[in-house]
Amino acid sequence: MTINLSEKTMVNRDLEFMKVALSLANRGIGNTWPNPSVGCVIVKNNIIISRGWTQPGGRPHAEVEALMRAGSASNGATAYVTLEPCDHFGETPPCSKALVKAGIKRVVISVRDRDKRVSGSGIKFLKNSGIEVIENILTNESEFLNNGFFSKIVKSRPHITLKLATSLDGKIATKTGESKWITGKISRRYGHFLRMKHDAVLIGSGTALIDNPLLTCRITGINNIRRTRIILDGQLRIGLDSQLVQTAMEAPVMIFINDTKKLNIKKIDKLLEKGISIIKSPYSSDGINLEYVMTKLIKKGITRVLIESGGNLASSCLKANLIDEIFWFRAPFIIGNDGKPAIRNLGLDSLDKIYRYDKKFSTSLGDDVLDHLLPIS
Repeated sequence: MTINLSEKTMVNRDLEFMKVALSLANRGIGNTWPNPSVGCVIVKNNIIISRGWTQPGGRPHAEVEALMRAGSASNGATAYVTLEPCDHFGETPPCSKALVKAGIKRVVISVRDRDKRVSGSGIKFLKNSGIEVIENILTNESEFLNNGFFSKIVKSRPHITLKLATSLDGKIATKTGESKWITGKISRRYGHFLRMKHDAVLIGSGTALIDNPLLTCRITGINNIRRTRIILDGQLRIGLDSQLVQTAMEAPVMIFINDTKKLNIKKIDKLLEKGISIIKSPYSSDGINLEYVMTKLIKKGITRVLIESGGNLASSCLKANLIDEIFWFRAPFIIGNDGKPAIRNLGLDSLDKIYRYDKKFSTSLGDDVLDHLLPIS
């Protein structure tokens, strides 16, 4: 791909090239954990000569990918990177040193890494090596793109998205439990896009039993081998013939169970034989301890979790202040008060305690409407 932007000012060129790097980084979201998804473009004489993005599993890193493709042409070029280049030895050598070795003369960085092993040290090494460094180009975009990675560092838990698909009056099913389908085909396709952009999908046992979902991303060309499906099933009610169990070898399945209750050992053994991970979790009258679950997930490297749940789990996550964003799909019909609510009781007794959200965007999806909401802190 060739982009010639010679007539633009330096600032505008930096913005334009960083947008390209961000678009590359976006390709890896949901597939690079436990590492962040980074994009990198190498530019010489105002022309992109090479591109790279973090590969599945988190390596090779974006800078290394771009430098390998550029070869000797990277000497004297500018590198646009969406995240500060690493400066420590992990599974791979430091990207900062690779940039210096390749002869890069200028590095434009969107946002600093908050990992204490890196934060500022990559930039310092580049500057000490005589490379010009420009920072804070489209920083907000980069932070939002890698909200899972930053949540891991700042909150010690994954970034959590709640997906809701309801009627106009907030119902996910009729009083008999009929729910297929509340929203239309376009909304459901968008739902698969959301699965693609997350490391894992999480549901409660009620949803597993009633809907018998597959929870995979069914977009052509997408591999689900790294997209974990998680069930909170304290009583281990999931059926051995369920779609989740039967496809566990094709896409990972993780089940959190009650650590205090004696459960069916034979059933656990059969689930383990299917390749399913069973994790014992603290349990209370409110169900499985959600903070424990999120701590376990982050330790396993999962940084972005999509919750597709019934009303009980949604309200539990809200009360635990675990929801970082909401994608709310609404179909143009009403079910009525006897329908199944998307969110159950929150125990609020005054308006100053309500959960407030900022609408990032709203769009029509066929007959449905999608609102993307971020909590107001």
